[in-house]
Amino acid sequence: MPHIDVELERLREKLLEMWDLVEHQLTSGREAVMNADHELSQRIIKLERKVNSFDLKIDRMCENFFALFTPVAVDLRTVLAILKINTNLERIGDTAEGMARFACKLDRPFDPELVELTNVMVMYDEALVMFNECRTAFKSEDPKLAKQIIKRDKALNKIYRKSDVVIGKYLQNNPDRIPEGLALLSIIKKLERVGDQVTNMAEEIIFYREAKVVKHRKKKKKKE
Repeated sequence: MPHIDVELERLREKLLEMWDLVEHQLTSGREAVMNADHELSQRIIKLERKVNSFDLKIDRMCENFFALFTPVAVDLRTVLAILKINTNLERIGDTAEGMARFACKLDRPFDPELVELTNVMVMYDEALVMFNECRTAFKSEDPKLAKQIIKRDKALNKIYRKSDVVIGKYLQNNPDRIPEGLALLSIIKKLERVGDQVTNMAEEIIFYREAKVVKHRKKKKKKE
């Protein structure tokens, strides 16, 4: 195998290691949020340092790759995609840490009625599916799966758009739950951001496999 291919494989493997770590943060975060588990939340928060170390390591590996090989065509697109996916993974790690910090402040688990009304766990599960399928799309270099992932983000956006009204009505009837309602609203906003970040990663997979830029395409169509 040519040296350039060996180094590309090293980059992919390092990125997948980081992906697994962030997945652990997100998956554990679901349990921490649902159960107001302070101990688990603290473990998630501590993992952020390790995620940041991966972020810096992958950045350096990409810089060294450019310096050694001056890649072109698909190799260039691959490394550019890895750089951008790395950035989004780090941001998802930050988001998972943020949700864990909210869970740390909870005195009790969220009211089951509020959880059901907001569909927050449906949203969380959908975000996890998108995240895991994006890893599969990257590993298998599957742009078709990446395009399906982008479409799934609509489900998260739909729940997010309704959350203000749903939580507002709930708090009118349950004023003693205002801190809880505001915390849940913040978590929903963070989950919506996870959906955006996974979408960004899926777009990069399409970019490096098909040499197509799909970013901002929807916005252009709306303007037309």
